[in-house]
Parts: sequence; C-alpha cells; structure tokens
Amino acid sequence: MKSLIWVLLAGLALSSAAQASLINRGGGMIYDDDRNLTWLADANYAQTSGYVGDGLMSWPDANAWAANLSYGGYTDWRLPTALNQDLSGPCGSGDGCTGSEMGHLFYSELGGVAGESILSSSDPDLVKFSNIQPNAYWSGTEKEIHISQAWFFGMDNGYQGFTKFTNFYAWAVRDGDVAVVPEPATLLLLGLGMAGLGLARRRR
Repeated sequence: MKSLIWVLLAGLALSSAAQASLINRGGGMIYDDDRNLTWLADANYAQTSGYVGDGLMSWPDANAWAANLSYGGYTDWRLPTALNQDLSGPCGSGDGCTGSEMGHLFYSELGGVAGESILSSSDPDLVKFSNIQPNAYWSGTEKEIHISQAWFFGMDNGYQGFTKFTNFYAWAVRDGDVAVVPEPATLLLLGLGMAGLGLARRRR
C-alpha cells in the first residue's frame, strides 16, 4: 500500500514535468528546464513587494534589488543575462535574438513575435506569469568595452538594445531548479494516501 502511494505521487510529478519546459514549481517560481533557470512568476515583484512604487529602476538599482532579494528560501537571485547560452555574444541589438535568457523566454517559450507585445501571445504558458509589463526589462549584462551601457530586452516588442540612461523594469532569475512547493491537490492526495495506510495498519 505504502509503495503504491509513493509510486502514484512520483508518477504525477513526472508526468507534469515531462509535458512542458516551463514548469510551475509553486510558490511563485517557474522553472525553465531548457535553460536550467528559475524565473519569478511575478514579473514586477519589485512593485508587488513594495520595494519601489511602479517597479521602474535604474540599472544599478535593479541589480542591487535582485542581488539582495530573498525569495522562496533562496538568496542567489540576479537579473537575466544578455549573453547566449554558451556565454558568447550578446547576439546584438534588434529583433529576433533568442540566445539571451529573456530572448529565449520571449520567442522560444512564450511564442512572442517581433514587433508585438508578449501580452498578445496566445501561448498557454503565458498564464504561468503575472505582471509582465509591456515595456523593457534590464539584463545584468553591461556592453563590452562601453560599460557606460547595459543591455535591455523589450517585452513590448522583442527588441534587444542597450542604454543606461533611463529606468526599466527588473525580473529576477536564479540558476538551477528549486524545490517543488506542493499544490493543494497533491497535499490532499498525500493525506488520503496516508489515511489509507493508517487504516490498513489498524486492520492488521
């Protein structure tokens, strides 16, 4: 009986993980298994948490916010990198850059189209996130040689560019996966299973 319960729970977890590369881990965290990267589900958490009124920050302030963020039991949050997955690049300014972490999320995961807001996408994974702003987000990557500039990515149009002389939004990520926060249905199933196990023991 006990073995059957654990096999059932493991099967549920594996089946949900196998169906998508963006996996809702619960607790406001979304895991991208293509990039081995965890995103905050709230794309404007700096505002939601009360850190800054509207969520808009300078590049130094955005980096400081991410570096000092403690969320979900983790303290190693950062801004997304504009580098490609093999650490080359960035791929340059313009549309269609899928190599950066935000570019991969926009184009490859959420079905974004160059020149259009990500909010117009019909991709079902979009609902896993909240508070995505139709504006630009800072990366944590400064421009090579010209460190007076830093890369940003527009969730309003899929455009990647660079500047440091304005305020943009910040979206925190961390390397690797996170522990799964059990959903209520999973907890209910576990509770029923343990209750069944208890009844089976009493009958012996």
